[in-house]
Amino acid sequence: MTSFIAANLAPIMFGSLLLFLFTGFPVAFALAATGMTFGWIAVELGVVPGQFFGALPLRLYGIMANDVLLAIPFFTFMGLVLERSRMAEDLLDTIGQVFGPIRGGLAIAVVLVGAMLAATTGVVAASVISMGLISLPIMLRYGYNRPLAAGVITASGTLAQIIPPSIVLIVIADQLGQSVGEMYKASFIPAFMLVGIYVIAIMVLAVWRPQWVPALPPSALVYHEENGNSGHKSLGVLTLISAIAGALTFNFWPQMKLVLGGDPTAVTPTDEKVVMALMLSIGLAWLLALMDKGLRLNLLSTLARRVTFVLIPPLLLIFLVLGTIFLGLATPTEGGAMGASGAVLMAWARGRLKGTLLKQALDASMRLAIFVMFVLVGSTIFALTFQAIDGPIWVKALFAELPGGTLGFLLFVNTLIFILGCFLDFFEIAFILLPLLLPVLKEMDINLIWFGVMVALILQTSFLTPPFGFALFYLRSVAPGSDYTDKVTGQRIKAMKTGDIYKGSIAFVILQLIMVVAVMWQPQIILYGLGEQKVLDVDSVNLSIEPMAFDDDEPGAAAPKMPAE
Repeated sequence: MTSFIAANLAPIMFGSLLLFLFTGFPVAFALAATGMTFGWIAVELGVVPGQFFGALPLRLYGIMANDVLLAIPFFTFMGLVLERSRMAEDLLDTIGQVFGPIRGGLAIAVVLVGAMLAATTGVVAASVISMGLISLPIMLRYGYNRPLAAGVITASGTLAQIIPPSIVLIVIADQLGQSVGEMYKASFIPAFMLVGIYVIAIMVLAVWRPQWVPALPPSALVYHEENGNSGHKSLGVLTLISAIAGALTFNFWPQMKLVLGGDPTAVTPTDEKVVMALMLSIGLAWLLALMDKGLRLNLLSTLARRVTFVLIPPLLLIFLVLGTIFLGLATPTEGGAMGASGAVLMAWARGRLKGTLLKQALDASMRLAIFVMFVLVGSTIFALTFQAIDGPIWVKALFAELPGGTLGFLLFVNTLIFILGCFLDFFEIAFILLPLLLPVLKEMDINLIWFGVMVALILQTSFLTPPFGFALFYLRSVAPGSDYTDKVTGQRIKAMKTGDIYKGSIAFVILQLIMVVAVMWQPQIILYGLGEQKVLDVDSVNLSIEPMAFDDDEPGAAAPKMPAE
């Protein structure tokens, strides 16, 4: 019996951890307890030497010294300050006015605001709850299809899983030993493809089921000119000028760098041109709006000025944070610190920076940071014991038995992560599962950046899946649970049923699964964002060493004779 336990200690340990987790015991302590208990058993059975736990203090110190993980509280603080200073309310109100006159416009506004909130908050709960409180009553007021309204809000809120500066991507990059900046670059194209898929689906519904996505009535459009015009034409002209400036900057940025004193031999990467084009285009729009307001030219409409002053500050903050990371001017931790400082300045500039807001944001950021630290400590203890008892060998053998080779492995792992994502938080999945899969991924020569972004997409999908998707619970917590009287129209609005929330999420789960299949079928969707990858040609490396000359006539013949200058 003892020999059987010693030979099968790894699967017994992993099974015990699963049983421990299903009891509802806190994950951090379940991991640590399992690791310590089976470490003691392994020592008693003679599987590992008694001093193997001596490596644990150094590993725990490495967690405390990991400055990459400092980005998590910074980005969390940035998002909470912006969310609690009512940025989401301003964005939804403004963008809703822009797209409101067209069918499905309010739903498109929710998707676009969800993408912007994802790029500033990075937290799914904050995005879903904010949009559920603000946009759901408006969509119900003007007759939107209930499941569709719920699905748009929950799906847009989960974009925080995949759009940088996603906290999920930081954790995945850390566990896979990859650069957070590279993970951010790789996620951009699939993230905004997903946003595009949502928008296209809404536009299709506007043609196929127009009664599901009605346009806002004229009485709901509050920004208009004295002559009755909506102001969209002025906004379109300003957008066109900014777009032309951005396109010119993208095409001529290398020449502009030379004028500014840049290195004429340096090759300008595409991501640098994209960042600079976006920064200059939105900066120009901001400058034109300021000149129009300051000089009282009144060339811009009320709507154009409102969009500019509400939309551009968070956009500038996003490009300041992500642009410096992409260009290599700042690490993710430094970018997070700049983002947190910028969020405080934005809240102060709007007169919404209060002591209670800062206290709540700091408290929530501290709680999340401590939670991550304890889960990581527990997973480190578990991983130390699991590696010592040859757990990685058992995992490799387990996946080697799967049919289908690499494709079979990916399908199995994606399905497993999808199922676990319905029950466990993404921190727990990343800290438990990814270290176990890492040796197998390396042996199969799977690109870890590509795999990490795909895992983030799968986790995003699991957040939407009934009946356990976290985003569905977040919306249920703020959706009206009983009939109420609308304050604007005075009509009686029925309660939002849980079944409506579940039905609305299914269509968006299908859209996201299509995206997952697309990145598995065409990995270049993810890898293109990394640019050209340099591959070391081992055969071309010259390993020969030139013999060194010695002067035998001088004392100390062992000293090498230096060549004359």
